[in-house]
Amino acid sequence: MQQTRIFLKTLLILCITAACKTQEPARLSIAWKESPVPAEIDYNASENWAALPERKDAADAIPTNSPLKDEQQQAVADVFFVHPTIYTYAPTTAYQWNANVQDQYLNHKVDSSTILNQASIFNSAGRVFAPRYRQAHYFAFVTPNKADKDAALQIAYSDVKKAFEYYLSHYNQGRPFIIASHSQGTVHATKLIQELIDGKDLQKQFIAAYLIGIATPKNTFKQISPCQNADQTGCFVAWTTFQQGYLPPWHPGKPTELVSTNPLTWTLDENFASKKLNDGGVSYGFKWVKNFADAQNHQGILWINTPYVFGRSFVRIKNWHQADLNLFYAPIRNNASNRVSAYLKATK
Repeated sequence: MQQTRIFLKTLLILCITAACKTQEPARLSIAWKESPVPAEIDYNASENWAALPERKDAADAIPTNSPLKDEQQQAVADVFFVHPTIYTYAPTTAYQWNANVQDQYLNHKVDSSTILNQASIFNSAGRVFAPRYRQAHYFAFVTPNKADKDAALQIAYSDVKKAFEYYLSHYNQGRPFIIASHSQGTVHATKLIQELIDGKDLQKQFIAAYLIGIATPKNTFKQISPCQNADQTGCFVAWTTFQQGYLPPWHPGKPTELVSTNPLTWTLDENFASKKLNDGGVSYGFKWVKNFADAQNHQGILWINTPYVFGRSFVRIKNWHQADLNLFYAPIRNNASNRVSAYLKATK
């Protein structure tokens, strides 16, 4: 009986970490133009940021039973983090295509999920800034109507850009910075880098970008290339995570020009990296798990074997998208700090 309870708990941990779904995300029944758009955001108001270094928030957290520390107070660099889509459920207000940042229920979901489990990764590399924004509803990514999708994503991006510009003018003060993002956040972060950093004066302060959860081509930027190793700066890393041997429906089944960075070796080759290289991932309940997952690049995506916990043989997950960062919490954390150190050494 005790072993059964342990197994069921472990299975629950795996399912929530990897987004086992009891129900599909909501689909919207009206066009974008038929839905009102929430008011523009004033980033001078601290409540419109999910994370700011000047106050206590979920980005300051440290996983349970881990040896880690929040090091933002002494940080010399910054991290601008753009969170993924959390607005996936059936809308409860008139704002259907773009979320209202005054929605306290949604804000709590953002803070207790992505800010806690993802943004906190970077609190040893720099001060963490994470804006709230009028994120596009999940349906924007599956709708057949391109006009609706583009309109919803443009509203969301306009907020991310506005927040970054506010960060530059009010907080940055010439400090080097990292851009980090996941899923919808990566869509906006990529465009932000293209418009404001790539080939611009601001590139001098750019340490690296962690553009996770979206298939990203090698030629996405003009002057910013994929990172080749763990210490390179002025570059970007990217990956999307799937079960070993599985190719998602959109994959052509042959080598691609997509970037897949192995988060255990920080190289682009297809060599297998053992779980022994994984200092720790984070599972359900923000709990530290040593040697959580292995990793191997394959034709532009990242493959893993089922995370190494009790009961893993019963898990049948193929798409590990929501765990793209959780699985490699410590390796990403260490790597971000290493790149900051490398940047500072090079600039000196």
